[in-house]
Amino acid sequence: MAIKFTWYGHATLGLEIEKQHILVDPYFSGNPLSPVSADVVRADFILITHGHSDHIGDALTIAKRTGALVISNAEICNWLKAKGVKTHAQHLGGGYNYPFGYLKLTMALHGSSLPDGSYGGNPAGFLLTAKTGEKAYLAGDTGLFGDMRLIGEEGINLAVLPIGDNYTMGPADALRAIKLLQPKHAIPIHFGTFDVIQQDAAAWARQVEAHTDTLVHLLKPGESYLLS
Repeated sequence: MAIKFTWYGHATLGLEIEKQHILVDPYFSGNPLSPVSADVVRADFILITHGHSDHIGDALTIAKRTGALVISNAEICNWLKAKGVKTHAQHLGGGYNYPFGYLKLTMALHGSSLPDGSYGGNPAGFLLTAKTGEKAYLAGDTGLFGDMRLIGEEGINLAVLPIGDNYTMGPADALRAIKLLQPKHAIPIHFGTFDVIQQDAAAWARQVEAHTDTLVHLLKPGESYLLS
């Protein structure tokens, strides 16, 4: 079984696993890099790492249009549930079996206020284990932390990491994260959206491949990578 990862710019991802469509941090409206709009994307599930507006994005409207189940921490799920959305709440370290695989919430070093200023709980990353065993680590917005080594001990096939700096890890710390995680493949995200997070992703890829055994896949917004 293959997992198809599509990058829509910023931190927005689309995953296809066994005919299940999964959106991660669905920021389309206002995203200058997105090649598609929120009213056309497919979703059976929506994963939200934290409550900032450029990550919770269009989750509410997409979930209402598609009937998708939103998966996030309890605070974000409660906020969306009160607005009429189907949710499944988890918390850091907890995992749950879904039709697309086993999903565990990992820690992330960041903030998580909601668009209206209310408390958004702890930010998180996602560790996805497909039913055929492939493991993908979606770090979310985070700084570098030493326990990435523990995540790496799971045996990571693909790591999706922010490299933009200023709000998250920059290229140097993202390289250190690769050394801790030791994934077979990596995709950089959360760069280039705004002036303050402009980065040379190709230069980062060269550094990663020069100093580790990880292969980096640079995607343009709308492009996909097939993990199999």
